[in-house]
Amino acid sequence: MKYFSLNTIRTPRSIDTVIRIASNELPAQQAGMTNKQVESIWQAAQHLYRNGNHPMLSLCIRRQGQIVLNRSIGHAQGNGLHDALDNTKVIATPDTPVCLFSASKAITAVLIHILHERGLIDLNDPVVKYIPEYGVEGKHATTILQLLNHRGGIPRLTQSLSPELMFDRAEVVRLLCAATPIYPAGQRQAYHAVSAGYILGELIERVTSQTASQFLQENIAKPMDMPYFDYGLAPQYRHLVATNSPTGVHAGLGTNQFFNRALGGNLDQIIEITNHPRFMDVISPAANIFTSAEQASRFFDMLLHGGVYQGKRIIQAETIRNAIMPQSGMSFDHTLWAPMRYSSGFMLGANPIGMYGSQTGQAFGHLGLSNIFCWADPMRDISVSLLNTGKSIVGTHLPALVRLLLSISHHCPRVS
Repeated sequence: MKYFSLNTIRTPRSIDTVIRIASNELPAQQAGMTNKQVESIWQAAQHLYRNGNHPMLSLCIRRQGQIVLNRSIGHAQGNGLHDALDNTKVIATPDTPVCLFSASKAITAVLIHILHERGLIDLNDPVVKYIPEYGVEGKHATTILQLLNHRGGIPRLTQSLSPELMFDRAEVVRLLCAATPIYPAGQRQAYHAVSAGYILGELIERVTSQTASQFLQENIAKPMDMPYFDYGLAPQYRHLVATNSPTGVHAGLGTNQFFNRALGGNLDQIIEITNHPRFMDVISPAANIFTSAEQASRFFDMLLHGGVYQGKRIIQAETIRNAIMPQSGMSFDHTLWAPMRYSSGFMLGANPIGMYGSQTGQAFGHLGLSNIFCWADPMRDISVSLLNTGKSIVGTHLPALVRLLLSISHHCPRVS
């Protein structure tokens, strides 16, 4: 067994050859920024790529609703950790679809809040009201809200799992309904990596008689003109998709131990499965939204500006306020083994420093495996999406990643 490895990909000698800039960027001045501020952020993004932990990364930043950065670096396909030197390499573009992994939870949470907005559910209702078979082994009082804020008591299934289970949504739901909670609901904050997502997706289907994908398309993706903002990826877009790579340090007694416990496989196995076309055929509500950085930024910008996109009402402003309202102060998370602050669906920023940079206490968003960051910050009037395909949890990239996040919070001025 490989207990320790340091894995990086080959980066071009001149990264200018693999940089692509979208045509819809606007001058920094139109968004109340300077060219120097935008360029400083972009230099930090290039530094992160040069580290060699990401075959590709894409970054989109809107400020005051205006796109000031929409760029990509690297290869969508062909330059992964296990790819041969003579592989055909496909250069990524800002439109390349990337799997959001756990950042998908934020989109699923918004769908749940839309159901509440329309009076179809109440977030304080027990899950059993809509999924009767969930009410066994002490879960009869678990509420929808507790699942959204990672206090549902089922952060993972306790039995041995196979990564193949990700392709069988009905079986996952059956196992979760039959499961005994690890903690009593509401007692402990413990990040629900994939478990709560499956129950929330089932809830959407039972209440609307639509799949989560159909409900997402009807209420968000189509009204906002986002053709591949969806669970999975339609066959006509799959030749464009970015493939993920298990880069970084993933020791057998560290990172891989976590993945084996949560998902039934090590990092290499999980990445292999999530690159497979079958993963693009299924609905995994906590894990498999595919989209571009610009579309993810567009979604968060809609939330930032009261639920309106190009004059169209997508979601009520009050619903957004409820969705981003903190559910607790900074509390220890018994899955992530780190202090976290959640709303009912989002990971929240913090002061003096948080996951979205410095002085980001008003920011709301979500992380995805493993360095994907999507968030909005009302204090700065920005919506940001940083997508990438190197699945480094621990690695030499971390200082560069922190530098980029701090650069964004530093160089995007606060609104007066």
